[in-house]
Amino acid sequence: MRRSVLLHDVARVPDPLRRARIPRPLSSVTTIGDEADPASVDMTVEGIETIWDGVRGLYRSGIHPAISLCVRRRGVVVLNRAIGHARGNGPLDGPDAEKELATPETPFCIFSAAKAVTATLIHRLDEEGLLHIADPVAEYLPEFARHGKEGITIAHVLSHRAGIPAMPKGALDMDRIDDWEYHRELMYDSRAVMRPGRRQAYHAVSGGAVLGEVVREVTGQSIREVLADRILDPLGFRWTNYGVASEDVAKVGLAYPTGPPPVPPVSTFLTRALGGVAPDEATRISNDPRYLTGILPAANVVSTAEELSRFFEMLRCGGELDGVRVLEERTIRRALLPQSRLEVDLSLALPIPFSYGFMLGTPKVGLFGDAPGAFGHLGYINILGWADPARELSVGLITSGKAAIYPEVTRWLDVPRRIGKAAPSAIRN
Repeated sequence: MRRSVLLHDVARVPDPLRRARIPRPLSSVTTIGDEADPASVDMTVEGIETIWDGVRGLYRSGIHPAISLCVRRRGVVVLNRAIGHARGNGPLDGPDAEKELATPETPFCIFSAAKAVTATLIHRLDEEGLLHIADPVAEYLPEFARHGKEGITIAHVLSHRAGIPAMPKGALDMDRIDDWEYHRELMYDSRAVMRPGRRQAYHAVSGGAVLGEVVREVTGQSIREVLADRILDPLGFRWTNYGVASEDVAKVGLAYPTGPPPVPPVSTFLTRALGGVAPDEATRISNDPRYLTGILPAANVVSTAEELSRFFEMLRCGGELDGVRVLEERTIRRALLPQSRLEVDLSLALPIPFSYGFMLGTPKVGLFGDAPGAFGHLGYINILGWADPARELSVGLITSGKAAIYPEVTRWLDVPRRIGKAAPSAIRN
């Protein structure tokens, strides 16, 4: 029997790129879920296999111990596959470590892709009249106005223009993750670093914390309960909420620090984007059972690629899915109004356009390929959920390796490009 291959295995020395072992053949770690005939939605088997070949090439890099991808076209699942291991094959796991295959049913923490879920809920509550995104946060949480923050609106928070990008010290204290009064006091006592609305500076965790407490104030419930009641339960979702029940923690695939350990300036930008937490520490925290059972509206939604794709399918379809309406079409149109275009984000040092809670697609080169009408969100670091209305696509792409920069990162960027190329656009760009 041919044993698993690792590029540095012969020398048996630590791999500076921190890669997983790549089994041979790849079919031994590939699981295929239910998939429809792509011809039924004007795609081809060759196109689907071209997409999957891109995923296989990305997996061969060893940077992602697991990759899961689900692609919907006109609501039909044409690709639903996973490759690799949910646990047991990280860079520091020995060759004899107990391994668990990743499958399309394996949930993972989707990190900042959670922001799209939270934004959707905020817009739903605006639709109900429980809040208005143009209102100051202090209208709902009066003590938030401390230290001159009275001008910050909910819309500023959604569009990363509130001027409070850094997390307050202590915000990721796992022993107090469920102490909402403690977290309110932290946000009340925080200080803005710039005038609200002036510049875009990605709010990695701080913005979600503010939105979560606004939701609690206007509903009397946790944001987890409200999301389930308004959106997830009516649509029959199993996952895609903030954290999981304690009995489900062992079902969640692990995140792994992979790739070259980041050094300045990359590590500086990442630490800033993560709210002051070093990248490897953020990955370690995300596997903590307290993190996985807590509520962090900006960072700890747990989902599968299939459910992430389905969530964006609901948005692509104007708020209705399988005959159940959870949002009005006009609510989604308003949520997608651009608030920046190619402005360089002061936290990410990248030109990422935002609406009220969603990253927006761009022509030629972007997170979602050549898709100027697309919208979605990135999750730390190579997780994506998006909808591309022009191509009638809704996609969930989840990876478990947390590498900032690695030689094969272009393979990751190539996956959305392949998806878009395989689905002919119904609208001229």
